[in-house]
Amino acid sequence: MVLEALRKELLALEGVTEQPHRFGGIEFRYHSKELGHLHGEKLADLPFPKKIRDELIQTNTVKPHHVLPDSGWVSFPIRSENDIPILIKLFHMQYDRLTLHTAKAVGFLGNP
Repeated sequence: MVLEALRKELLALEGVTEQPHRFGGIEFRYHSKELGHLHGEKLADLPFPKKIRDELIQTNTVKPHHVLPDSGWVSFPIRSENDIPILIKLFHMQYDRLTLHTAKAVGFLGNP
């Protein structure tokens, strides 16, 4: 259920692909950058800049990463179907952050 909901949402976005994750599970990528990955249907891990990571942790939206708690990575426990919309929002945050960065890097948005 979780994986299918994410597939439907994320694979419709330009440049997003799915592949097996090196530590098991499925990861979603935007070109060469990982948006995040699932460990089964119970846990998602996503990389954020530390500032965003800290803000998400303060709002109790996510937890520090289950293996690398001092990194920018976060873990999102998936407890029920009610968590799917929040998980999709987290992946969209990643996508928006990376697509904005890519657009700036290639000059689509002009000089900052």
